[in-house]
Amino acid sequence: MEQVQWADRGQLLQLETPEGAVQGGCIGVSRLGSVQSSGGFSFWLQLHGSSWVEAKEGKFRLRSGDWIAFEKDSKPTVQADRFGVCVGLTLTGEALREMTRFADRGLYAGRGQMSRHDARIGLRLWREAAARLAENPGAGFDASLLRPILLHLAGVQRDLAARIPRCPGRSRSRKRQVFGRLQRARLYLEGNCDRVVRISELAELTSFSSWYFSKTFHSLYEESPQAASARMRLEHAADLLTSTSMMIGEVAAASGFDNCCSFARAFRARFGVSATRYRAAAATRGEPGKAQAAARKSLERKSLATNG
Repeated sequence: MEQVQWADRGQLLQLETPEGAVQGGCIGVSRLGSVQSSGGFSFWLQLHGSSWVEAKEGKFRLRSGDWIAFEKDSKPTVQADRFGVCVGLTLTGEALREMTRFADRGLYAGRGQMSRHDARIGLRLWREAAARLAENPGAGFDASLLRPILLHLAGVQRDLAARIPRCPGRSRSRKRQVFGRLQRARLYLEGNCDRVVRISELAELTSFSSWYFSKTFHSLYEESPQAASARMRLEHAADLLTSTSMMIGEVAAASGFDNCCSFARAFRARFGVSATRYRAAAATRGEPGKAQAAARKSLERKSLATNG
């Protein structure tokens, strides 16, 4: 069973042995290549270009520096664009348990962005891990061969893990379990920014009751699931405004709003400017990040005027 594999130039790679056992190891995707994972915890880092990811939690777009992690039954498919380069790790449950034993840390489902410095370190450690795995093809999957990169990724997720003590549970292992479920629900919200997600869906995903889920989610993230969903949908709309030529009505529909009027009100309340002005600012500056900064400043001025 190969532990280092690469899908390049339109190649499709399926990470599953004929017997159905999940492979663990280092995976690379580039230049229209794609990977289908049948199981196992997976962590992906976008190095260049962009990639599209589709999993049980929804659909995601990765840009340079973005990372995303999935639980073992998420079964993500990663598709690189023409210039995209994405590297990943697939880990068995045994590997994750081994990690908690030698580091008292875990990896959790979620999404974020690495600094350029952290991404460079991650790529170097990924290459070293791939080389060690290639040198021991008959040794079976050995988590110790991946120890440096696993510790690095745990460090990248340290801000997420800092919330674990706030989760309910008498033991640390129980708190970690609850946190892992809630992180997956949060990722589900991000992956379904094109529609309104029902609380019952999230409760079923986490195996909690709707009441317990809502209470725990709000306690952990300091916003309700409904508020988090609305915020993510509006952020998704802002991204579409600056990265596509879609009409305002199309952006509204693609962000789960029933009509343009409700979208316009929600967008202005969130960013302090209309969707049209937001797009115009991005086009003038040529950088979506500056448009978002301008919207934040406008929101701050509005807040000062109200409180002044």
